[in-house]
Amino acid sequence: MILKRAAELDTMAAAAVINREALGAVEALIAPGVTTAELNAVAEDAILARGGKPAFKGYHGFPGTLCTSVNEVVVHGMPDGRPLEEGDIVSIDIGTWYGGYAADMARTYAIGRISDEAQRLIDATERSLQAGIDAMRPGNRLGDVSAAIQHVVEDAGFWVVREFVGHGIGSTFHEQPNVPNFGRAGTGPVLRPGLVLAIEPMVTVRRTAVEVLEDGWTAPTADGCLAAHVEHTVAVTDDGPWVLTAPESDAHGGVRVLTTASSAGGRTGREAHHGA
Repeated sequence: MILKRAAELDTMAAAAVINREALGAVEALIAPGVTTAELNAVAEDAILARGGKPAFKGYHGFPGTLCTSVNEVVVHGMPDGRPLEEGDIVSIDIGTWYGGYAADMARTYAIGRISDEAQRLIDATERSLQAGIDAMRPGNRLGDVSAAIQHVVEDAGFWVVREFVGHGIGSTFHEQPNVPNFGRAGTGPVLRPGLVLAIEPMVTVRRTAVEVLEDGWTAPTADGCLAAHVEHTVAVTDDGPWVLTAPESDAHGGVRVLTTASSAGGRTGREAHHGA
C-alpha cells in the first residue's frame, strides 16, 4: 500500500475538485431525452476547461470520459446515442488526472419518476458507501470497511456484487489494495494515515452474476435486474476519513477542509475486476 504525504493529498484534493465540478455539470443536464454521449461531451469539456485530464478516456482502450451504466449495467457502460428514458436509472462514473494524481467518483441517478424498488436500491447503495467511509479510521482494518458496506446492503435485502471491487488510487489509477464490498470485520491490512481508497459499492436488487459483453467493457447483470453504483475517493487521516470528492462542507464532518492549494487547483484493474 502506498501512503501519500500531505502535499500529495493536496494535489489529489485538487483533482477531486475538478472531478466533482465536472460531475456537477453533467448532473445539471440529466433528464429524459438526453443521451449519454451528450453527457460525456459535457464532462470532457468541463475537465479540460479546469486544467485536468479525463482519466478513463483511452484507458486500456476505453472510448469515453464517463462510464455511463444504465439500468441493469453494473459498471463500465460506454456513452452512446441512446436517449435516457423516464424510469431509467444511470450510474455516472468519472475520473480525473491533475498534477500527476487521480480522483474517482460515481453516483447513480434517477431519470424522472422511477420505481420504488429502484429508489430503495439507490438509497441503500448510498448508505452502504457512507458506512464504508465511516469505517476508514486509523487502526481499523480493510475488512471493517468491506463488512460495513456488506451489512448495510444485505440488511436492505439487496446483493453485493462480487465480480468487481474498489481500489487504492494515487499516482496510479488502480493501486493496491483491492477493496471488496463484502468481507469480515477485523481482517485485512491495518488502515494508516495517508492511505487513499476509491470506495465503490456495486449493488443489485437480487443475487445474480455479472457478465461482460463482447465489447470487453459493458458489465450487465446476468438476469437483467437493476444495479446501482456509487463511489468516493477517501483518504485516511489522523482525524478520520477525508472524502476528497465530497463538497468541501461535507468532506470531513467539519474537521478537515480543503487547503488553499487544493481550492486553487479546483478553480483553474481490469484484470483484478476493479470498478472504474
